[in-house]
Amino acid sequence: MIPTQLRVAVVQFAPKLGQVQANIAKARELCNGLKPRSVDLLCLPEMIFPGYVFPDTAAITPYLEHPYTGPTSTFCAELARSLQCFVAAGYPEKLEPHEHAPPLGGDNLSFHQPRIGANSAVMYGPTGERIGGYRKTNLFKLDLPWAVPGSGFTTMTLPHPLGPTTLAICNDLNVQDPAVWESLEEGPYELAQHCVRSGTRLLILLNAWLHPDEDGEESDADSADSTIPEHDEDTDEMEPSWEVINYWAMRLNPLWATIRKATHENEKKPGECKIPNELLVVVCNRFGNEGGECAQACGGILGKILCSGSRFAGSSVLMSLRRGSGRPRLLHMMGQREEGIGLWTANIAA
Repeated sequence: MIPTQLRVAVVQFAPKLGQVQANIAKARELCNGLKPRSVDLLCLPEMIFPGYVFPDTAAITPYLEHPYTGPTSTFCAELARSLQCFVAAGYPEKLEPHEHAPPLGGDNLSFHQPRIGANSAVMYGPTGERIGGYRKTNLFKLDLPWAVPGSGFTTMTLPHPLGPTTLAICNDLNVQDPAVWESLEEGPYELAQHCVRSGTRLLILLNAWLHPDEDGEESDADSADSTIPEHDEDTDEMEPSWEVINYWAMRLNPLWATIRKATHENEKKPGECKIPNELLVVVCNRFGNEGGECAQACGGILGKILCSGSRFAGSSVLMSLRRGSGRPRLLHMMGQREEGIGLWTANIAA
């Protein structure tokens, strides 16, 4: 009988910057209790093993990984084979020389080094085979000194219960420069629109999303209406960041907007896939702190983030977005500083 539920495992912890093997050991420890065939999909966050805050190409070069044989791919292949499930994780990819890009230039010295990597994600299947990879399209400030952007969003056709699956990374959820998020109604919503056009049934976001107290990837949150009931952001950091979760949901507005707002999106264009009525969203985020050592060469917003340090928001979540419903539905979530694995189940159409 074809399964009617998707079983997801989300790994959330605070990696230590530059300590790849220690971070792999932590992930392995957290996954030790999982049994083979107990989950369909396991996710780890963006650049989870090397950490995220690197000021320039020189700093991240020792941690760039081969897309097939690097430590992240090796770990994911072994885990996928062991658990007989799909495994996705983010990592800094080492590009071939012909893929390198020239420095961005400008006043910031961090932008005076060639860009030789990509902020990437990889997925492995139940037999340990590599299913595919993805390079972050919408780079964040901390990616810009060293990373080359990807060529656009892609969707993989995977066996049930996953189905058409889009793999994206963190800032892909935000507006792509030079566009500006005008309003909740008008967007633009690049990632959500891709999900509509591609017939995506499962969206996986691998994040290193900063806490709203930081100068992070969250922006314009006050310019849109709240979509999830508000909770007090108190000192209990085992609670999720409702501000962050609300923002993620707002950036996927076309996937749950009311019929009045979504009518023009429901018109199927030639060559487009059938648009599913419901889409599941898995957001796998990390927590912890990085940076705080001021680099004199860095100025502007990038320098401010590097000097002040970066605090990550945790709050991994599973959402169900039903087109025309007018509100996203939160199924499961983790706290801001909750270490462990979220083991979640959601109904999914056959």
